[in-house]
Amino acid sequence: MIFVYLEGHDFRYEVNELLKVFYFNASIKFIENKAFTDENIYLIVSSLSNTENGTYVSTVIYKGKEIISRDTIEDISKIDIKENNKGKITKLAVKQSIYNALSKISSIKVPWGVLTGIRPTKIIHDLLGKDVGVKQIKNILTKEYKLHESKANLTLDIALAEKRIIDTVDYNKFSLYVNIPFCPTRCLYCSFLSNPISKYEGLVDSYTDKLIYEIHKTKDLLKDRTIDTVYIGGGTPTSLPVKNLDKIIKCIYEAFNKNDIREITVEAGRPDTINKDMLLMLHDNGIKRISINPQTMCEKTLSLIGRDHTPQDIIDAFKLAKDIGFETINMDIIVGLPEEGPEEVRATMNELINLNPENLTVHTMAIKRASRLKENLDEYSLTTQNTIEEMLSITRQYAESMDMHPYYMYRQKQILGNFENVGYSKPGKECIYNILIMEEKQTIIAVGAGGITKIYYPNENRIERVPNVKDLREFIDRVEEMVQRKENYIKTLT
Repeated sequence: MIFVYLEGHDFRYEVNELLKVFYFNASIKFIENKAFTDENIYLIVSSLSNTENGTYVSTVIYKGKEIISRDTIEDISKIDIKENNKGKITKLAVKQSIYNALSKISSIKVPWGVLTGIRPTKIIHDLLGKDVGVKQIKNILTKEYKLHESKANLTLDIALAEKRIIDTVDYNKFSLYVNIPFCPTRCLYCSFLSNPISKYEGLVDSYTDKLIYEIHKTKDLLKDRTIDTVYIGGGTPTSLPVKNLDKIIKCIYEAFNKNDIREITVEAGRPDTINKDMLLMLHDNGIKRISINPQTMCEKTLSLIGRDHTPQDIIDAFKLAKDIGFETINMDIIVGLPEEGPEEVRATMNELINLNPENLTVHTMAIKRASRLKENLDEYSLTTQNTIEEMLSITRQYAESMDMHPYYMYRQKQILGNFENVGYSKPGKECIYNILIMEEKQTIIAVGAGGITKIYYPNENRIERVPNVKDLREFIDRVEEMVQRKENYIKTLT
């Protein structure tokens, strides 16, 4: 148990998120009285006060009554992040002080420093927008945000790759996300909305009809705007019957003008949902970009995580898609799966390099609250931080050997080793939608159960989130309400 006493501030959320990086899976409790003496328990005291010399921040860490570490920032005005917002600077100073004090006593590596958010590249885009130079940005990342140099370089490389695409974005257009919340089975680590299709097949036609209804109604709300990109995800969209997915795609084209769509992606995802009829239907509908996601090419692990397919099924599905003529195929893998180490990751990458996909997304395992893995964590052996770092290095080396560069990235809470998820791409094969959803520079309209619309206000550089209900039956019964929710925000766009 980690106890925390805050003095002079109440940045509980920020402090809690940073402490979880150092104390993965530990219980953290904020207390109102700092008099705590149990010798086996840590007490962290974070203080903020104003003096004649400026704002003063300090952190003291106790084990029992003994002080085991401390750090002081005597004047937060010296923190230079090219930001005039005193609240932001104060929060950063508190996090810096805690980070510095903990780093003196912890063996845990914290490669992302005090950054705990999902989108670290946002900082760089903001600084680039203020005409801050790349060299100075790197200094801010390493000095003020405490990033390790390798992460500062990675974030800069990705932000600069994204910028080339973001600079082409038309803020008056929108992208469309279509959620298909069905899967063949639920994977061990999954927290997404994915209903086993064998259990809910009686709702598939009703869901398809209501989704099409929502698409057409949404079209009416957006009659003055033009579509940009489309992403059909889930779940596993190809777990639907071919006729249902075909109806949905044709509905999108009918509603929003196929010729206006510069990119459309379909998550084929699970190879056990891919067959010739499905792929021919997608190809005939002009789909050029799909995902076929192995997660691992090790058969034992596939069985352990609940995937009802073999490595050979993945290879066969990929080759069939290429024979049919798909131009861009993304493949996802996960580093840190239970019972896997560097040998298994290297074996997976050896198989993938033979297939030579255009995109590769490398996820680091995250212990998601709604997953079966979280519920049964004691039953599985998870790898160490150093080993994950080694495995990520292996994936990076293989990506480079396939002439791929990192082009988008995001992080997750409870991600193993405090690392990241990185998308790699061959030149010119970047997924525009992935960049748009990460950097939040365009309105993204989401339809379907569990979809979250993001309305972008460029003049204020802010996002408003408008969620659809997650439950299948609720969505089917309340689809008109989902349309109304979007209308209330879409009409505020100018």
